[in-house]
Amino acid sequence: MMNKAILLGTTGVAAALAMLAFGFVAGSPQAAKADTAQVVQVASSDTKIDRAEVEGIIRDYLLKNPEVLLEVQDALEAKQKEEQRIAALGVIKNAKEEIFNSAFDGVVGNPNGKITIVEFYDYNCGFCKRAIDDMQALTKAEPDLRFVLKEFPILGPDSQKASVVSMAFHLMKPEKYGEFHNALLGGPGRATEATAIKVALSLGADEAALREKMKDPSIHEAISKTYDLATKLAITGTPSYVVGNEVVFGALGQDVLAEKIEAAKAAL
Repeated sequence: MMNKAILLGTTGVAAALAMLAFGFVAGSPQAAKADTAQVVQVASSDTKIDRAEVEGIIRDYLLKNPEVLLEVQDALEAKQKEEQRIAALGVIKNAKEEIFNSAFDGVVGNPNGKITIVEFYDYNCGFCKRAIDDMQALTKAEPDLRFVLKEFPILGPDSQKASVVSMAFHLMKPEKYGEFHNALLGGPGRATEATAIKVALSLGADEAALREKMKDPSIHEAISKTYDLATKLAITGTPSYVVGNEVVFGALGQDVLAEKIEAAKAAL
């Protein structure tokens, strides 16, 4: 009984201190002090302390000061983002070659550029389609930019099959990959194996050789590695980018990406 009373008393005091802190943050220290005194009074009794009483005090305080919940949520989100950023730093450091220099990734812009931005994309992603203009504008404005295109087909079997064709074409004709990418991603309708092959043939690929290259098991292995890499980087949607040591989620537009590129340049 004594151990239980001590435990409950400690819990009550801890809750009181938490409420006192919340009260000062929320700008209502008097309310917090009143609630604190009530909890301490409850905690001072060995036999009368009751978990329900403590919970009732906390509930009453939060109902009177609901803005505290928003502050806690904001603090939690900020903490999680920082933890995610730190985790991403480790992944980028340990998987630099896989992220920035995979043999299966197409490259546009300056292939020898000092600044690299990596885009994770899906050929059937509407946001990725609209982001083509961002890529073209950025590579035009920044002659030292190397723009890496990483296949991340997450929108169903059609996307996966289109990516297999894309990667096979890239292995056969890397010099024309930029044209292929823009034509397929920027084209009307849904990207499929058939539409991807049609684009590849229009750019001079031999169909028999292309279909044979599509069977290369290393293509599927590369896609699997990209899925694993995306998981480690907390990437769940497209487009997402890696710029320098930072992961950028979503189609945030040319201006935001340009700012990230400038930050990456400054860190060189």
